[in-house]
Amino acid sequence: MATATANRVAIRDLDNDSLIIRLHFTINHLSRWLTPIHDPIRLVRTVRLGEPSAKDLLLAIRDEETRVFPLLHLISVTTNPDLDKLAPVGRDPREETRDGAASPLQVMAEFRRLRQSTCSLLRSLPDGAWKRIGISRREHDWSVRDLAEGLAAHDARLLRELDEALDRVGARDGIAPASRVHLDELLKLVPTGTRR
Repeated sequence: MATATANRVAIRDLDNDSLIIRLHFTINHLSRWLTPIHDPIRLVRTVRLGEPSAKDLLLAIRDEETRVFPLLHLISVTTNPDLDKLAPVGRDPREETRDGAASPLQVMAEFRRLRQSTCSLLRSLPDGAWKRIGISRREHDWSVRDLAEGLAAHDARLLRELDEALDRVGARDGIAPASRVHLDELLKLVPTGTRR
């Protein structure tokens, strides 16, 4: 019997532990792909005008984590979490300037710290707490599980885009084969358990 792997199991079908592992593996995939690239120009430029660069995709992954973590935290520590009380997450001009000057590896390091906090929070919750709901009249209500699944789906989409972008700009030319492995192959390494 074939073992289920992350590229064959829908995110919504993963059990909570497998979902946490999947979220952790995003850090591993980014590190595997980006750390060996010594020409930062290939990570900030694109082949075609208007398409996102590798750095743009990293910023999008980091920004989504920045948006979701406060929601997860509030739901996990508050009896009746009102998500509308959280300050809207946005980037002010100083942060935009800092992002423009930051290297792709600095952005990846920021994301790593945020994701580790997210995974630590999720690991600390019993399975029953994943059903807790945060209420919002501006958007809609969110459960811990909904937010975690949303992060995993966002990761999957942007990792696929990043995988393709690295190939298009030739960023992987001359690096070790282990760092050129594509997302579908890497997902085979992620252990999965499904919800019953």
